[in-house]
Amino acid sequence: MVNIILFGAPGCGKGTQAARLAEHYDLYHISTGEVIRSEIKRGTELGKSMEGYISRGELAPDSIVVEMVRDYMRTHSDKGCIFDGFPRTTAQAEIFDTMLEEMGSKVDVMVYMDVPEEELVKRILLRGKDSGRADDASEDVIRNRIDIYREQTAIVAHHYAAQDKYAKIDGLGTFDEVFHRLTEVIDEHHK
Repeated sequence: MVNIILFGAPGCGKGTQAARLAEHYDLYHISTGEVIRSEIKRGTELGKSMEGYISRGELAPDSIVVEMVRDYMRTHSDKGCIFDGFPRTTAQAEIFDTMLEEMGSKVDVMVYMDVPEEELVKRILLRGKDSGRADDASEDVIRNRIDIYREQTAIVAHHYAAQDKYAKIDGLGTFDEVFHRLTEVIDEHHK
């Protein structure tokens, strides 16, 4: 069983690669955004709690986010997972590590898909023409999202680098080139 954390700034292609990696390694793909939307839609206690924070424009406390992931993993623990954009803070990473340990598991590797900021902005603006998302249409908003992301990621990356579980790959190139770099790093960390 392998557990992979896949990180990359908005527009790096992380979601697309995560889906392909999940298929390649026969893993569950856990996007915290999708888990949150699912909990809210199902009307669970966690979902109701999360909805309150979202409606007030606040970030949910680390404990609630981790609890959602724990709930998901209770019903999806028969094989490993790719965690897409989670954990986002050191506190989440520490709680997450303990949770996995209790389940007899661990994080194998956190892979950061590195793409230069100018390329990210170009990709997101292009995506915004199709997606219609307001946060994909403004260059200032995009750059702010990237700045916030980098601040968060650097902290979590340090957490896993200290455990010798961090790798950075070049996120530029064709879909297949980037996928090949990802599988090389994952295979190296999961022997």
